Amino acid sequence: MAWLVLLAAAAFEIAFALSLKPSEGFSRLWPTVGVLVFGMISVVLLAKTLDRLPVGTAYAIWTGLGSVGVVTLGIILFNEPATPARIGCIALIVAGIVGLRLAGAE
Repeated sequence: MAWLVLLAAAAFEIAFALSLKPSEGFSRLWPTVGVLVFGMISVVLLAKTLDRLPVGTAYAIWTGLGSVGVVTLGIILFNEPATPARIGCIALIVAGIVGLRLAGAE
């Protein structure tokens, strides 16, 4: 169950980061509210996993999934470049996430 909560936390982390761009430096109300709400939910969900998962593993997976999600959606939604180097770096992050999951204890 903790892993599912961690996945949800990562999803809200992605929503938080993607809300930053439309907030235009926190000058637009609703995207700014999204930044605050999504960020808060993400951190609360992450904190709820820490009674079952090691903090280092949970935090690394949370930030890793968030990074992969934001970069991937940045490519799709904001036409950011999808260079071989960027794709390779995403693959390395995913490999690290998988490695932490397989090597960690629940």
